[in-house]
Amino acid sequence: MASIALAFLFLSTAFSLSFFSNAKETAPICPFNSIYQLGDSLADTGNRILIPGIPPTFHAGHLPYGETYFGKPTGRFSDGLLMIDYIAIALKLPLLNPYLSKNSSFIHGVNFAVVGSTALDKSFFDERNISIKSFNPPLSAQIEWFKNHLNCTCRSPTLCAKKLRKALVSIGAFGGNDYFTAFSNRKSIEEAKTLVPFTVNAIVEGIKEIIKLGVKRIVISGVSPFGCLPSLLTSSPSSDPDAYDEFGCLRDYNKFASFHNNYLRDTISLVSRQYSDVVILYVDYYGAFLSVFRRAYYLGIDRESLLKACCGNGGKYNFDGKKTCGSNETSVCSDPSRFMNWDGVHLTQKAYRHISEILITDILSNIDCIW
Repeated sequence: MASIALAFLFLSTAFSLSFFSNAKETAPICPFNSIYQLGDSLADTGNRILIPGIPPTFHAGHLPYGETYFGKPTGRFSDGLLMIDYIAIALKLPLLNPYLSKNSSFIHGVNFAVVGSTALDKSFFDERNISIKSFNPPLSAQIEWFKNHLNCTCRSPTLCAKKLRKALVSIGAFGGNDYFTAFSNRKSIEEAKTLVPFTVNAIVEGIKEIIKLGVKRIVISGVSPFGCLPSLLTSSPSSDPDAYDEFGCLRDYNKFASFHNNYLRDTISLVSRQYSDVVILYVDYYGAFLSVFRRAYYLGIDRESLLKACCGNGGKYNFDGKKTCGSNETSVCSDPSRFMNWDGVHLTQKAYRHISEILITDILSNIDCIW
C-alpha cells in the first residue's frame, strides 16, 4: 500500500504541475514557503480526531476513511486526499499536519481546520435558542490557535509578519455548519437566510484579524451546493417533483447556498478595497463542484452514483444520519473513484482532485506573486 501511495503522490504531483502550466503562461507558481488552513471538515487533516470528549458524528478515525491513498485513517473526512492536499502538492510543499498533532513538523505551515466548525461562536446560537449538539472550535478559536502558533515560532511580530509575506492562508468553506445547525433546529431556508449577514461578517472579521498578523495572500472558499448532498436529500425530501433539478438536487437549498456565496463574494470585494497591499481571493467551490458534477460521466464517475454516498447504510442515497460511515453498521463501495460523494456529506478523493484542478488554476491565475 505504501508503494501505491508513493506512486500516486508522484502522479498527482506530475498532474498538478502539468495542468498549472496550462492555466496561464503569465501565472507562475508562486514561491510560497508555507500554507495555513482554517476551516471545517472539507479541510481537516486530523484535528477533530485529536480532540477528546466529543462524540464523533462521522468516524474518520477508522477505516474505510483514508483507505484509497493512505491505507489507514488520518482524520481526513474522505477516502484519501483533500483539496488542501492538492494545493500543497501544487505549490511543491509537504501535506499540512494538523495543529493538534504536537509532535509534527510545522515548518511549511499548519492546518487549523476542524470538522463541524462554524464561522459563528456558540454564544450566537445560544442567544437565539439554536441548539448546537457538538461544538468544535469556530473560526475565532482557530485564529487564536494561529496566533499561539506564531507566538511559539517567531521571536517578534515583525519577524512573524516577514515570515507570513510568503505564506498562503486558505479559509473555508465556513458557513455550511452554521446553516446546517439552523436546519437541524427546524429552521426554514428563509429563517436561515437571516443568519447569512452574521456568518459572512464573522468570516470578514476573521480575515481582518489575519491581515493584522502580516498575511498578504488569502484565499476564501464559498460553500458547496447543499441540495446535492445525500445527507440533506435524505433529511429534507420533497413530494414535489419540481423541487428537484435535472440532476435530482434540491433547488431551494442550492439557491440558498448561492445566496450565501454571492453575499460573501460581494462583501470580500468591498473589504479588498480597504487593503490595497493584500490579495483576498474568493474561489468558487460551488461552481467547481457543479462543473465536476455535470462532467461526471467523462471523468469516470457513474451517473447513477452521483447522489449516493460510497460509504453508508442503504436507502435511496445510501445515507443514515444515525449510522454513518466508519461505524459497524455501514459498508463501503468497491470503487470510490466511481463515486462523487464519500459519506453523505464529504466527497471522494476523486471528486476533490477534479474540483482542485479548477480551483487551483483560478488561484494561480489571480493570486499575484509580486511580493
